[in-house]
Amino acid sequence: MKKVQLSGSTRSNVGKKDAKALRVAGLVPCVLYGQGVQTHFSVKIIDIERIVYSPDVYQVEIDIDGKKTTAIIQELQQHPVKDLIRHVDFLELDAKKPVKVGLPVRLTGSSRGVLNGGRLLQVFRRLNVMALPGDLPEAIVVDITAVRIGQAIRIKDIANSKLTFLDPNNAVIVSVSRARGSVDDSDDDDEETTPEAAAEATEAAAE
Repeated sequence: MKKVQLSGSTRSNVGKKDAKALRVAGLVPCVLYGQGVQTHFSVKIIDIERIVYSPDVYQVEIDIDGKKTTAIIQELQQHPVKDLIRHVDFLELDAKKPVKVGLPVRLTGSSRGVLNGGRLLQVFRRLNVMALPGDLPEAIVVDITAVRIGQAIRIKDIANSKLTFLDPNNAVIVSVSRARGSVDDSDDDDEETTPEAAAEATEAAAE
């Protein structure tokens, strides 16, 4: 998993009035917990935005007044209307303790079904997993090359010995459905789809 650095300053007060003052000053109130005493601190909003508004999930190396630790974002509070970051909870990591993380799903390859006119549907953009911090990948990579029209890839199809998937094993991650004008791709792999066959499929779909 990718790592990013973040600097923060300890908060002397933790009330609502103090939190409001921090936000006015361009700071975001945060809390670090998971390994004993909670630490309340603040970070610059521009620094936390580059972590939050990213397709990647990071292990965050936090430096709070010279004390360094590694954590992940556990909970994020945002303004219901303006979508501004209001508060961030960080969970401190222990190399020997599994942690729950939502990892992004990245598709690779060109689906055979899509090449034949099928429609790709990605159900999961993230998958919840449990693993040791050192075993967490940047993303769950799913190769869709062999997926034909009417087929799907499920969580059970991407088993990883170092990851425990928390979503149902039978849940569909990505599938290819038949679309108007799609070509039947159920023939043998060695057989190519001819222009005549494609035209016939298009005419049949129109009828």
